[in-house]
Amino acid sequence: MPATVQITRFVWIVAAGLCALTSSEDGDAAEPRRNILFIAVDDLRPELGCYGSPMVKSPNIDRLAASGLQFNRAYCQFALCNPSRASLLTGRRPETIQVFTLARFVRDGNPDVVTLPQFFKERGYESRSYGKIFHAGNGNHDDPISWTVPPWRNANDDEPSDTAPQAAPKKSKKKKASPAEPAPDPHANEKPYSAPDAGDEALVDGQIATKAIQALSELRDKPFFLGVGFIRPHLPFVAPKKYWDVYDPSRLRLASNPFLPKGAPAFASNDSSELRRYLDVPKEGPISDSEALKLIQGYYACVSYVDAQVGRVLAELDRLGLRENTIVILWGDHGYQLGEHGTWTKRTNWEIATRVPMILSVPGMKPGSKTDALVEFVDIYPTLVELCGFPMPAGLEGTSMVPLLKDPDRHWKTAAFSFYTKATTEMGRTNGRAMRTERYRLVEWSGTTATNLVYELYDHETDPDENVNLAGLPEHRTLVERLKKQLQAGWQGARVAAN
Repeated sequence: MPATVQITRFVWIVAAGLCALTSSEDGDAAEPRRNILFIAVDDLRPELGCYGSPMVKSPNIDRLAASGLQFNRAYCQFALCNPSRASLLTGRRPETIQVFTLARFVRDGNPDVVTLPQFFKERGYESRSYGKIFHAGNGNHDDPISWTVPPWRNANDDEPSDTAPQAAPKKSKKKKASPAEPAPDPHANEKPYSAPDAGDEALVDGQIATKAIQALSELRDKPFFLGVGFIRPHLPFVAPKKYWDVYDPSRLRLASNPFLPKGAPAFASNDSSELRRYLDVPKEGPISDSEALKLIQGYYACVSYVDAQVGRVLAELDRLGLRENTIVILWGDHGYQLGEHGTWTKRTNWEIATRVPMILSVPGMKPGSKTDALVEFVDIYPTLVELCGFPMPAGLEGTSMVPLLKDPDRHWKTAAFSFYTKATTEMGRTNGRAMRTERYRLVEWSGTTATNLVYELYDHETDPDENVNLAGLPEHRTLVERLKKQLQAGWQGARVAAN
């Protein structure tokens, strides 16, 4: 047999092993189509057992990682829920879809965009959503066009108040504000954490898991795209007391770098306003050590609570015999700060806010693999399209990660990109473009009231916690200029190495 024929046959066999289907040009398959279980976890940073955390207990997510491919260096495109999810679910970058805030819904400026679940719905999949997949915006709680049946969402909005057990989600009554009077903050009289002595299903994430389990039974005989979006560990940190009890407060540790990186502009941080809106949290200044440790315990408890719900859903997938024909992907929508750099939550361009957990398990693939390749959330859309054997749609701005399933150590993208925009006193409306390369993170800030650009540069080989900004040091001038050119080339230039 000629060598070229042998190579062609090998490539076909590998592709068939990943897809396990024979597709026509339209994606119609002789074999059953692969299902997709699409698990989102709000505000989850990659501090999990499978990511090397000695503290966090996440046995179910760890088992998922052991069955698939764990991405050690995955990055979101915007460190805020709505822009991050809008980018991921459209396969387009925030600058393209122009979604930068919590209020702007993805279809406000992109009415005809085909979202990821919509793509599969239009190809015969039953597309369902339970919990938080899309983010609320302009009164929208989801995107009905994307789903076969109306999505199920907790009625208390994206940040439900679960300080007491509830039998079922109820509509929260909100006081109507006059035009001159801002709406009252529903969290102003609420602690940022709580440990109710309640069962898992008394709180919203247990209810989401139950809904997803019921859906799996209903969908077992048809191809499905099932979105399961867990709310925690978003503030307030509310989880059943048994998950708090997993963590001994005396063993918890504060962030080792509770300070602004040396040489970094003050506006690179955030004001922790998302946390400061809660009861007894100071409106400015440092969070006390005792309060910080309580918040960290609450965050970890929520992670373990959500991990248990992930385990319930995966156990049902196994019980129904669906695992061998279902692609499972789990992701957290952005990173999260727990006191690092003296700030909390997300809304920065640093590594801690933009690096995300992502795990992909595909039937037939080698289990227990890890990759250090630089990947991005915009890569998820084309990856799932290719894994299910459909032609790639136009307009996507990511790269299919299927080659990494075959060879996790292969040469890949040269950089991953994130974006953040904010109002600052120093530079007016300020746009921050971040680029993470194999070794460095470069952030470029441009403002509407300043002509100069401001840079941050961190060397992850010598400073993995990003504690010293090197951009202003003369000895790094040549490096900064080289990285600036790479940043200017953008994601199109970085993806060349991936193809």
